[in-house]
Amino acid sequence: MSKKKQHILIVDDELEIRKIIQEILNDEGYSTAIASSADEARKQANKKKPDLVFLDIWMPEEDGISLLKDWAKQTESNFPVIMISGHATIETAIEATKLGAKDFIEKPVSMEKLLSSTADALSLIHISEPTR
Repeated sequence: MSKKKQHILIVDDELEIRKIIQEILNDEGYSTAIASSADEARKQANKKKPDLVFLDIWMPEEDGISLLKDWAKQTESNFPVIMISGHATIETAIEATKLGAKDFIEKPVSMEKLLSSTADALSLIHISEPTR
């Protein structure tokens, strides 16, 4: 599968973070969608299943951990999730990992870390899933 066909959903309540991550991933040839809340993320994921999700932990109304728990219960939500946060604790990162998060990125987001985590998470898809 080429990068152009890989679709990444970016979920963060901060507009600037969404825009920066989206711009970097678009420049790398990925298809992207953005969401500013858990509710919007669910709608985006239902509209077009992502190959990867970047999910902020701390958001108003519903946090990223709650959304991750919800997605973990659904078999159709079998996409890798990378958590992002500027305020998370080690305990939160461990909880996210136990719930299935593939990686954890701290804000401010490093472009190098973003791209290496993206490549690592997407490479897992090819190993664990049959060819689509």
